[in-house]
Amino acid sequence: MPSTLNVNPTDAKPDLTVLLSAPRGFCAGVDRAIKIVELAVEKYGPPVYVRHEIVHNRFVVERLERLGAIFVDELDQVETDRPVIFSAHGVPKSVPETAESRDLFYLDATCPLVSKVHVEAEKHHSEGFEIILIGHAGHPEVIGTMGQLPDGAISLVETEQDAQTIIPKNTEKLAYITQTTLSVDDTASIVAVLKSRFPAISGPHKEDICYATTNRQEAVKRIAEDCDALLVIGAPNSSNSMRLVEVAQREGVHYAALVQRASEIEWERLADCKTLGITAGASAPEILVEEVIDAARKRFSVTLKEIAVTQENVQFKLPRPLTE
Repeated sequence: MPSTLNVNPTDAKPDLTVLLSAPRGFCAGVDRAIKIVELAVEKYGPPVYVRHEIVHNRFVVERLERLGAIFVDELDQVETDRPVIFSAHGVPKSVPETAESRDLFYLDATCPLVSKVHVEAEKHHSEGFEIILIGHAGHPEVIGTMGQLPDGAISLVETEQDAQTIIPKNTEKLAYITQTTLSVDDTASIVAVLKSRFPAISGPHKEDICYATTNRQEAVKRIAEDCDALLVIGAPNSSNSMRLVEVAQREGVHYAALVQRASEIEWERLADCKTLGITAGASAPEILVEEVIDAARKRFSVTLKEIAVTQENVQFKLPRPLTE
């Protein structure tokens, strides 16, 4: 009998349902900060200097560099006749003071919701309150907020353990503020400890954690129970992006990972995945979400479903010099 030729037909792509979390990606503060850089280059011509990353995303930073932005660590790297922009995370008061002493023209791209926390800190301080800041040491936003007041006026608390052990000077004149990009659940636990220990502690009239951080975490919670894995598109130095990974893990997602680009995805970890969640931190552009979906389509037969928990329509005004 003739031998049988074994032919391996091309395997069909495995099915994959992608749950696209919404809201995701750019928030109003990030969108405003990027527009400030774009409009400054357009109005004043290149180069325009930016102190630190305007937002925590290399894709965004590199695009702005191509337009004519130069990112620097400190103001002594800025040419005196060129504009300088402060990042969305906010800066200590010493930074604009230094700029003014050097006659630098500057634009402040600090997110208005971060500025709100700065105003709260100054108000508490003027009323004689000792201030506790809940946040992550070394984060630019925390550095900027603590730098609004004299050294020692604000004490940093990062964990529940910190909240259990901090010893204020006057428990009757105590207030707390928070970084805007924290885990909602972690922060609530820390605040509960502080309120338990110091019943008279004052908090913000409106939650300091920004609407975008809260919405993106709620959106991840909505899809988490249906996901075998979840990818967060964002930068490792982006606080709000890292919190999304933690939220997914806490909600029981088997594999949750942060990726900056599709090229970083560990596809072998998704080999048995049937339902993949995708979201993006508040400083990640939608084009990177599309890049990840396109990469998934090369490997899977993708069914895309967007799951939205709310609609966002927040907009912030641009600095007056750019609109005159």
